[in-house]
Amino acid sequence: MKKRPHPAGERKRETVTMKDLMDAMLKSYNIDRRFDQASLVSKWNKIMGTAIANRTTNLEIRNDVLIVTLSSAPLKHELNNSKQKVMDMVNTEFGKHIVKQILFV
Repeated sequence: MKKRPHPAGERKRETVTMKDLMDAMLKSYNIDRRFDQASLVSKWNKIMGTAIANRTTNLEIRNDVLIVTLSSAPLKHELNNSKQKVMDMVNTEFGKHIVKQILFV
């Protein structure tokens, strides 16, 4: 009797971590950027601390630009002077470059 091929194609013999599997799935469905944006919103308090998170009214990523809407003008000015540091903190948290520029509004 002839063996029928597996419906999902050839099976891979090496083991794959769950993280790699999830990353591949998100990328294949083209939703990896939206997932990163949702993760950033949930991790913002951890990355920036509660003082800044409480004054943040909106977070959005558009074309690798993180747009942070703040309710405090002095904080906006202070963070504008620390853009590179904030960008490094965000990218370090994710382990990859999800943000290439930051805009504080």
